[in-house]
Amino acid sequence: MSSILQGFSKSLAMTVLSEIGDKTFFVAAILAMRHPRRLVLSGCLAALIVMTVLSVLFGWAAPNLISRKWAHHVTTLLFFGFGFWSLWDGFRNGGDAEELDEVEAKLDADIKKANAGANKESDKADDAVKKQRRPFLSQFFSPIFLKAFSLTFFGEWGDKSQLATIGLAADENPFGVVLGGILGQALCTTAAVVGGKSLAAQISANFVALLGGVLFIIFGIHSFLSFGEP
Repeated sequence: MSSILQGFSKSLAMTVLSEIGDKTFFVAAILAMRHPRRLVLSGCLAALIVMTVLSVLFGWAAPNLISRKWAHHVTTLLFFGFGFWSLWDGFRNGGDAEELDEVEAKLDADIKKANAGANKESDKADDAVKKQRRPFLSQFFSPIFLKAFSLTFFGEWGDKSQLATIGLAADENPFGVVLGGILGQALCTTAAVVGGKSLAAQISANFVALLGGVLFIIFGIHSFLSFGEP
């Protein structure tokens, strides 16, 4: 039970400090200003839950592919590496504003493309007829849900929080890591969707990055000192 709680608490703290002010956080906040919050929240959360489960599965399988000793060493190096990486990001100025502008510009470009496509089809059948002709999945999942899911999923793929989750799952109880990761993602995404762009603009991503860097380094020290413990 203690191993589950340790994995849960580490995963929860790491996820919250990694995701607040992250690119996917801004995606959820901006989309929620332009589309129904329920669809945005469900799409973003679904993507993050899938990503968390996949990351934990990769981490859980790692000790079966290489020795647990080497998996532990790699995890320790990941924690230290991500810690110094986050500290570097935190000391840079203007990173949060630049990332918010970048995400907003990308979403604006997507909207222009969508509007151009909609204008070409404006003289076709009405919405009810078009809905009947859509494939089953398109009727079940709205375009807004799919947009929120895809932007979040591919934005998170290869991110340091995903790699850190893989490393954490290789060193801690995977069930606890899954629970902590999902709860952390739910808290951050809900805050982004409810608070919207105004909340995202007020958050100092640099300060959060500094806290996350310190946390990663603490995890690295703990992992280094705990090697060889039963």
